[in-house]
Amino acid sequence: MNTHKNLEAWRASAQVAEQSFLLARDCWAPWASALFGQLQRAALSVQLNIAEGWSFGPTPTCTRHMGIAYGSAVEAGELLQLVVRLHLAAPARLEPIMACNGRSQRLLLGLLKTRRPL
Repeated sequence: MNTHKNLEAWRASAQVAEQSFLLARDCWAPWASALFGQLQRAALSVQLNIAEGWSFGPTPTCTRHMGIAYGSAVEAGELLQLVVRLHLAAPARLEPIMACNGRSQRLLLGLLKTRRPL
């Protein structure tokens, strides 16, 4: 059966969401609570918008959700970079999450290019 869970973009985004929650649990600081909360929301938005969009089949609504997912993936990437700059987590811990997020972005762009005229 062809579901959203078969999409590599969804799989990558699910890993980013999971790791973002674990990162927040392990590295949270009171003064950075807004950053971690927004990171969790952005990462979760990617995964959920891919799932919701896929449920509409090949329609403009699906394309819109993939676009929202891409925007959220870019947002999550910016937040992860801020975590690095603020030294809230070791770079070795963040690099795999950032790589997976970049993969999700590239895969979403590929999906969007097949659905949107350039």
